[in-house]
Amino acid sequence: MKMNLTDTQHDYPPSAMHMMGDLMIPDERILRALYNSGLVEDLRGFEISLLAGLISVQYFEAKELVEEHDHLLKEALMILVEGEIEVIALVNNEPVSLNLETPGDMARIISFVGGNMMHVSARIKARKASAVLLLQRTKLESLLHTHPSIVYCVMRNLVRHVHGVARRKNAEKEEMTNYFYRMNGRY
Repeated sequence: MKMNLTDTQHDYPPSAMHMMGDLMIPDERILRALYNSGLVEDLRGFEISLLAGLISVQYFEAKELVEEHDHLLKEALMILVEGEIEVIALVNNEPVSLNLETPGDMARIISFVGGNMMHVSARIKARKASAVLLLQRTKLESLLHTHPSIVYCVMRNLVRHVHGVARRKNAEKEEMTNYFYRMNGRY
């Protein structure tokens, strides 16, 4: 289901609702997920509206399993709006698991920025009824000639996001290492 958010401003939440079964998603929650992702940081209101007009909403039923080769997911950035999604991937034959639990959590960044440089295969499993935003790379690239600052900000924000994830993972690894060495009397 594609949704157009171009007439929406975050100061005045719209009243429109999008439904799938019992799951109701107001436009306000979709925009909140977009803001929480950090993807629109440093963008002005009209730029956010232009970007939001390129985004589609995808719904997943509870326990639904989607393979990466699904045409909707090919080269798409995924941002959680509601629900809980587990992404299980093989990146260069190494297993990676990512849980999207908080609105704004993102996945499929490598595929979005040009994952054809490395072998990535992924499965997406909805743990409960969920809604996600999908931004196709080709749609973002369509703004390169008319609104390059939007493309620049989005890509810069993705780099910031990935850097933050790497820092958190490094800190977790260091904490675990210290814990294990302390347990064995080496700390």
